[in-house]
Amino acid sequence: MDTGGQRWLVAGYGPANWVRNARAAGEVTLSRGGHQARYAIAEPTPDEAVPVLRKYLTDIRVTRPYFDATPASTDSELEAELPRHPVLRLISKP
Repeated sequence: MDTGGQRWLVAGYGPANWVRNARAAGEVTLSRGGHQARYAIAEPTPDEAVPVLRKYLTDIRVTRPYFDATPASTDSELEAELPRHPVLRLISKP
């Protein structure tokens, strides 16, 4: 997802294996439509991640049942979701 001029990954269904693998490797390769792009990943602060998670919940409705919070939840309620729904910042690699 794109927000705040940056690209992000959100674990909408919870901390799946891809999250563990991305954290261990420090990078991901995303594929779509035959195009691949490599990114380093960074763990954002809660202050950076909460607005991303709010936008994710607003835009991606299919995963809402997996969250206790809603787009209208307080920042602290969304921050409480971060251990179960990690947010990772993507950093372009050459």
